[in-house]
Amino acid sequence: MGNKGNLGYLIFLWATLVAVVAMATAQRPFERTKGINGLEKIIVRDDHGRSFEVYMYGGQVASWKNEKGEELLVMSSKAIFNPPTPIRGGIPILFPQYANTGPLPSHGFVRQRFWEIDTNPPQLPSNSYYKAWVDLILRSSQDDLKIWPHKFEYRLRVHLGPEGDLVLTSRVKNTDVKPFNFTMALHPYFSVSDISEIQVDGLQNLDYLDQLKKRTRFTDHDKSITFKSQFDRIYLSTPNDIRIVDKKKQKTIVVHKEGQVDAVVWNPWEKKVEDLGTEDYRRFVTVESAAVEKPIIVNPGQEWKGILQMSVVPSS
Repeated sequence: MGNKGNLGYLIFLWATLVAVVAMATAQRPFERTKGINGLEKIIVRDDHGRSFEVYMYGGQVASWKNEKGEELLVMSSKAIFNPPTPIRGGIPILFPQYANTGPLPSHGFVRQRFWEIDTNPPQLPSNSYYKAWVDLILRSSQDDLKIWPHKFEYRLRVHLGPEGDLVLTSRVKNTDVKPFNFTMALHPYFSVSDISEIQVDGLQNLDYLDQLKKRTRFTDHDKSITFKSQFDRIYLSTPNDIRIVDKKKQKTIVVHKEGQVDAVVWNPWEKKVEDLGTEDYRRFVTVESAAVEKPIIVNPGQEWKGILQMSVVPSS
Protein backbone atom coordinates (compact mmCIF):
# COMPACT_ATOMS: atom_id res chain seq x y z
CA MET A 1 0.00 0.00 0.00
CA GLY A 2 1.43 3.41 -0.96
CA ASN A 3 1.72 6.50 1.16
CA LYS A 4 -1.65 7.77 -0.08
CA GLY A 5 -3.23 4.46 0.83
CA ASN A 6 -1.72 4.53 4.29
CA LEU A 7 -2.89 8.10 4.81
CA GLY A 8 -6.40 7.24 3.67
CA TYR A 9 -6.53 4.25 6.02
CA LEU A 10 -5.34 6.36 8.98
CA ILE A 11 -7.96 8.98 8.19
CA PHE A 12 -10.61 6.24 8.09
CA LEU A 13 -9.50 4.90 11.49
CA TRP A 14 -9.49 8.38 12.98
CA ALA A 15 -12.98 9.14 11.66
CA THR A 16 -14.24 5.82 13.03
CA LEU A 17 -12.76 6.55 16.45
CA VAL A 18 -14.29 10.02 16.51
CA ALA A 19 -17.67 8.56 15.58
CA VAL A 20 -17.48 5.91 18.30
CA VAL A 21 -16.55 8.48 20.94
CA ALA A 22 -19.33 10.80 19.75
CA MET A 23 -21.86 7.97 20.03
CA ALA A 24 -20.55 7.00 23.46
CA THR A 25 -20.83 10.54 24.81
CA ALA A 26 -24.07 11.48 23.04
CA GLN A 27 -26.60 12.53 25.64
CA ARG A 28 -29.82 10.56 25.90
CA PRO A 29 -32.79 12.92 25.73
CA PHE A 30 -34.23 13.70 29.14
CA GLU A 31 -37.93 14.00 29.81
CA ARG A 32 -39.44 17.22 31.14
CA THR A 33 -42.72 16.51 32.86
CA LYS A 34 -44.93 17.50 35.77
CA GLY A 35 -44.41 15.96 39.18
CA ILE A 36 -46.39 16.25 42.40
CA ASN A 37 -48.61 19.34 42.59
CA GLY A 38 -47.63 20.20 39.03
CA LEU A 39 -44.01 21.02 39.91
CA GLU A 40 -41.72 20.57 36.92
CA LYS A 41 -39.24 17.72 37.05
CA ILE A 42 -36.67 16.06 34.81
CA ILE A 43 -36.47 12.29 34.31
CA VAL A 44 -33.19 10.85 33.01
CA ARG A 45 -32.71 7.18 32.03
CA ASP A 46 -29.72 5.26 30.74
CA ASP A 47 -29.53 2.29 28.34
CA HIS A 48 -29.81 -0.20 31.21
CA GLY A 49 -33.08 1.09 32.65
CA ARG A 50 -31.46 2.97 35.53
CA SER A 51 -32.83 6.44 36.20
CA PHE A 52 -33.02 9.51 38.35
CA GLU A 53 -35.52 12.35 38.75
CA VAL A 54 -34.75 15.92 39.73
CA TYR A 55 -37.21 18.69 40.52
CA MET A 56 -36.55 22.16 39.16
CA TYR A 57 -37.77 23.42 42.53
CA GLY A 58 -34.68 23.17 44.71
CA GLY A 59 -32.62 21.48 42.00
CA GLN A 60 -33.49 18.48 44.13
CA VAL A 61 -32.95 14.86 43.17
CA ALA A 62 -36.09 13.00 44.24
CA SER A 63 -35.45 9.51 42.85
CA TRP A 64 -32.55 7.22 41.93
CA LYS A 65 -33.34 3.72 40.68
CA ASN A 66 -31.17 0.79 39.69
CA GLU A 67 -31.72 -1.48 36.67
CA LYS A 68 -34.27 -3.51 38.67
CA GLY A 69 -36.35 -0.41 39.36
CA GLU A 70 -35.41 -0.47 43.04
CA GLU A 71 -35.56 2.97 44.66
CA LEU A 72 -32.25 3.86 46.31
CA LEU A 73 -33.39 7.10 47.95
CA VAL A 74 -36.25 7.86 50.33
CA MET A 75 -38.89 10.56 50.11
CA SER A 76 -40.85 11.38 53.24
CA SER A 77 -44.38 9.99 53.25
CA LYS A 78 -45.42 13.50 54.32
CA ALA A 79 -43.19 15.49 51.96
CA ILE A 80 -44.75 18.85 51.09
CA PHE A 81 -44.43 19.72 47.41
CA ASN A 82 -45.67 23.25 47.88
CA PRO A 83 -43.20 26.18 47.60
CA PRO A 84 -41.76 27.83 49.60
CA THR A 85 -41.66 24.74 51.85
CA PRO A 86 -38.53 22.64 51.19
CA ILE A 87 -39.04 19.07 49.91
CA ARG A 88 -38.26 16.45 52.57
CA GLY A 89 -36.27 13.55 51.12
CA GLY A 90 -34.18 12.73 48.07
CA ILE A 91 -31.05 14.93 48.00
CA PRO A 92 -31.64 18.51 49.18
CA ILE A 93 -28.93 21.11 48.51
CA LEU A 94 -28.08 23.06 51.66
CA PHE A 95 -26.42 26.32 50.55
CA PRO A 96 -25.03 28.90 51.30
CA GLN A 97 -25.44 28.12 54.98
CA TYR A 98 -25.51 24.77 56.73
CA ALA A 99 -28.11 24.55 59.51
CA ASN A 100 -28.42 27.70 61.63
CA THR A 101 -24.71 28.59 61.70
CA GLY A 102 -25.29 32.16 60.46
CA PRO A 103 -27.86 34.85 59.70
CA LEU A 104 -29.71 33.01 56.92
CA PRO A 105 -32.69 30.67 57.24
CA SER A 106 -31.60 27.21 58.42
CA HIS A 107 -29.86 25.34 55.58
CA GLY A 108 -29.80 28.40 53.32
CA PHE A 109 -32.23 29.18 50.52
CA VAL A 110 -31.32 27.41 47.24
CA ARG A 111 -33.52 24.41 48.10
CA GLN A 112 -36.43 26.89 47.98
CA ARG A 113 -35.62 28.37 44.56
CA PHE A 114 -36.61 27.37 41.04
CA TRP A 115 -33.58 26.27 39.02
CA GLU A 116 -33.20 26.35 35.24
CA ILE A 117 -31.71 24.10 32.60
CA ASP A 118 -28.10 25.21 32.03
CA THR A 119 -27.77 26.10 28.35
CA ASN A 120 -24.03 26.74 28.59
CA PRO A 121 -22.68 23.99 30.86
CA PRO A 122 -19.02 23.06 31.36
CA GLN A 123 -17.66 20.69 28.74
CA LEU A 124 -17.72 16.99 29.47
CA PRO A 125 -14.34 15.41 30.30
CA SER A 126 -12.67 14.10 27.16
CA ASN A 127 -12.49 10.58 28.61
CA SER A 128 -16.13 10.38 29.70
CA TYR A 129 -18.50 7.81 28.21
CA TYR A 130 -21.68 8.40 30.15
CA LYS A 131 -24.87 9.36 28.36
CA ALA A 132 -27.43 10.09 31.05
CA TRP A 133 -27.15 13.51 32.61
CA VAL A 134 -28.74 16.92 33.04
CA ASP A 135 -27.22 20.34 33.81
CA LEU A 136 -29.03 22.87 36.01
CA ILE A 137 -28.14 26.39 37.08
CA LEU A 138 -29.26 28.87 39.72
CA ARG A 139 -28.23 32.52 39.60
CA SER A 140 -28.65 34.85 42.56
CA SER A 141 -31.76 37.01 42.27
CA GLN A 142 -32.41 40.49 43.63
CA ASP A 143 -34.42 38.93 46.46
CA ASP A 144 -31.49 36.64 47.28
CA LEU A 145 -29.11 39.57 47.40
CA LYS A 146 -31.26 41.20 50.07
CA ILE A 147 -30.60 38.33 52.49
CA TRP A 148 -27.15 37.21 51.23
CA PRO A 149 -25.41 40.12 49.43
CA HIS A 150 -23.18 38.06 47.13
CA LYS A 151 -23.70 37.43 43.41
CA PHE A 152 -23.15 33.81 42.44
CA GLU A 153 -23.92 31.07 39.93
CA TYR A 154 -24.50 27.52 41.20
CA ARG A 155 -24.15 24.93 38.44
CA LEU A 156 -25.28 21.40 39.16
CA ARG A 157 -24.63 18.41 36.90
CA VAL A 158 -26.46 15.21 37.82
CA HIS A 159 -25.42 12.08 35.93
CA LEU A 160 -25.45 8.31 35.98
CA GLY A 161 -22.07 6.62 35.77
CA PRO A 162 -21.39 3.47 33.74
CA GLU A 163 -22.23 1.19 36.69
CA GLY A 164 -25.35 3.10 37.67
CA ASP A 165 -23.65 5.28 40.26
CA LEU A 166 -25.24 8.68 40.80
CA VAL A 167 -22.91 11.69 40.64
CA LEU A 168 -23.68 15.28 41.63
CA THR A 169 -21.08 17.82 40.53
CA SER A 170 -21.49 21.28 42.08
CA ARG A 171 -19.78 24.39 40.77
CA VAL A 172 -20.20 27.67 42.63
CA LYS A 173 -18.85 30.73 40.82
CA ASN A 174 -18.34 34.11 42.43
CA THR A 175 -19.77 36.65 39.95
CA ASP A 176 -19.37 39.48 42.44
CA VAL A 177 -16.56 42.01 42.95
CA LYS A 178 -15.66 40.84 46.46
CA PRO A 179 -14.86 37.45 48.01
CA PHE A 180 -17.54 35.45 49.76
CA ASN A 181 -17.61 32.31 51.88
CA PHE A 182 -20.25 29.69 52.52
CA THR A 183 -21.01 26.47 54.36
CA MET A 184 -23.01 23.76 52.66
CA ALA A 185 -24.02 20.12 52.42
CA LEU A 186 -25.62 17.68 50.01
CA HIS A 187 -28.11 15.74 52.10
CA PRO A 188 -29.02 12.32 50.59
CA TYR A 189 -31.71 10.23 52.28
CA PHE A 190 -30.38 6.74 51.51
CA SER A 191 -32.85 3.86 51.49
CA VAL A 192 -31.99 1.11 54.00
CA SER A 193 -33.73 -2.02 55.24
CA ASP A 194 -33.99 -0.75 58.84
CA ILE A 195 -31.99 1.96 60.59
CA SER A 196 -31.34 -0.36 63.55
CA GLU A 197 -29.80 -3.02 61.27
CA ILE A 198 -27.14 -0.95 59.47
CA GLN A 199 -23.72 0.49 60.23
CA VAL A 200 -21.62 3.34 58.86
CA ASP A 201 -17.89 2.67 58.42
CA GLY A 202 -14.94 4.95 57.77
CA LEU A 203 -15.35 7.60 60.47
CA GLN A 204 -13.69 5.92 63.44
CA ASN A 205 -11.13 7.86 65.51
CA LEU A 206 -12.32 11.17 64.06
CA ASP A 207 -13.46 14.29 65.87
CA TYR A 208 -17.11 15.26 65.56
CA LEU A 209 -19.48 17.96 66.72
CA ASP A 210 -22.53 16.52 68.46
CA GLN A 211 -25.49 18.61 67.34
CA LEU A 212 -27.61 17.05 70.09
CA LYS A 213 -25.20 18.53 72.67
CA LYS A 214 -24.83 22.10 71.40
CA ARG A 215 -22.04 21.07 69.02
CA THR A 216 -19.74 19.88 71.74
CA ARG A 217 -16.60 18.33 70.26
CA PHE A 218 -15.84 14.64 70.87
CA THR A 219 -13.73 11.88 69.29
CA ASP A 220 -15.44 8.74 67.97
CA HIS A 221 -13.51 5.65 69.09
CA ASP A 222 -16.12 3.11 67.98
CA LYS A 223 -15.23 0.83 65.08
CA SER A 224 -18.55 1.54 63.33
CA ILE A 225 -21.53 3.82 63.77
CA THR A 226 -24.75 2.01 64.70
CA PHE A 227 -28.15 3.48 65.49
CA LYS A 228 -30.23 2.95 68.61
CA SER A 229 -31.56 6.48 69.15
CA GLN A 230 -31.53 9.95 67.59
CA PHE A 231 -28.18 10.67 65.91
CA ASP A 232 -26.87 13.98 64.57
CA ARG A 233 -23.11 14.50 64.21
CA ILE A 234 -20.80 16.60 62.06
CA TYR A 235 -17.61 14.57 61.49
CA LEU A 236 -14.57 16.73 60.76
CA SER A 237 -11.75 16.26 58.24
CA THR A 238 -13.16 12.98 56.99
CA PRO A 239 -11.85 10.57 54.34
CA ASN A 240 -13.22 10.77 50.81
CA ASP A 241 -15.00 7.40 51.05
CA ILE A 242 -17.61 6.42 53.65
CA ARG A 243 -19.53 3.14 53.58
CA ILE A 244 -23.08 2.32 54.69
CA VAL A 245 -23.34 -1.43 55.27
CA ASP A 246 -26.85 -2.91 55.09
CA LYS A 247 -26.50 -6.58 56.02
CA LYS A 248 -30.17 -7.38 55.62
CA LYS A 249 -30.23 -6.14 52.02
CA GLN A 250 -26.70 -7.49 51.46
CA LYS A 251 -25.56 -4.20 49.97
CA THR A 252 -23.09 -1.46 50.76
CA ILE A 253 -23.65 2.16 49.76
CA VAL A 254 -20.34 3.87 49.02
CA VAL A 255 -20.37 7.64 49.49
CA HIS A 256 -17.44 9.32 47.73
CA LYS A 257 -16.91 13.05 48.07
CA GLU A 258 -14.44 15.63 46.80
CA GLY A 259 -14.12 19.28 47.79
CA GLN A 260 -16.05 18.88 51.04
CA VAL A 261 -13.96 17.80 54.00
CA ASP A 262 -16.73 17.18 56.56
CA ALA A 263 -19.52 14.62 56.72
CA VAL A 264 -22.84 14.73 58.55
CA VAL A 265 -24.56 11.56 59.76
CA TRP A 266 -28.18 11.97 60.81
CA ASN A 267 -31.30 10.05 61.71
CA PRO A 268 -34.04 11.63 63.84
CA TRP A 269 -35.26 8.30 65.27
CA GLU A 270 -38.62 8.87 66.94
CA LYS A 271 -38.22 12.63 67.31
CA LYS A 272 -41.22 14.36 65.77
CA VAL A 273 -40.35 16.06 62.48
CA GLU A 274 -43.29 17.96 61.01
CA ASP A 275 -43.04 16.73 57.41
CA LEU A 276 -41.70 13.25 58.17
CA GLY A 277 -43.96 10.24 58.66
CA THR A 278 -43.94 8.60 62.09
CA GLU A 279 -42.17 5.44 60.88
CA ASP A 280 -40.16 7.00 58.04
CA TYR A 281 -37.01 7.21 60.14
CA ARG A 282 -36.67 3.43 59.99
CA ARG A 283 -36.24 3.50 56.18
CA PHE A 284 -33.31 5.88 55.75
CA VAL A 285 -29.99 7.22 56.90
CA THR A 286 -28.33 10.42 55.75
CA VAL A 287 -24.58 10.56 55.19
CA GLU A 288 -23.88 14.02 53.84
CA SER A 289 -20.91 15.52 52.05
CA ALA A 290 -20.42 18.82 53.82
CA ALA A 291 -18.27 21.86 54.52
CA VAL A 292 -19.24 23.14 57.95
CA GLU A 293 -16.34 23.77 60.33
CA LYS A 294 -14.23 25.77 57.85
CA PRO A 295 -16.29 27.81 55.34
CA ILE A 296 -15.29 27.63 51.69
CA ILE A 297 -13.89 30.92 50.36
CA VAL A 298 -14.37 31.90 46.70
CA ASN A 299 -12.67 34.96 45.23
CA PRO A 300 -14.25 37.15 42.48
CA GLY A 301 -14.33 35.35 39.14
CA GLN A 302 -13.22 32.07 40.72
CA GLU A 303 -15.13 28.81 41.05
CA TRP A 304 -15.40 26.11 43.69
CA LYS A 305 -16.09 22.54 42.60
CA GLY A 306 -17.41 19.69 44.72
CA ILE A 307 -18.37 16.12 43.83
CA LEU A 308 -20.69 13.66 45.53
CA GLN A 309 -20.65 10.17 44.00
CA MET A 310 -22.93 7.44 45.34
CA SER A 311 -22.75 3.78 44.35
CA VAL A 312 -24.23 0.53 45.57
CA VAL A 313 -22.16 -2.67 45.69
CA PRO A 314 -23.02 -6.18 46.94
CA SER A 315 -21.88 -7.15 50.44
CA SER A 316 -22.20 -10.33 52.43
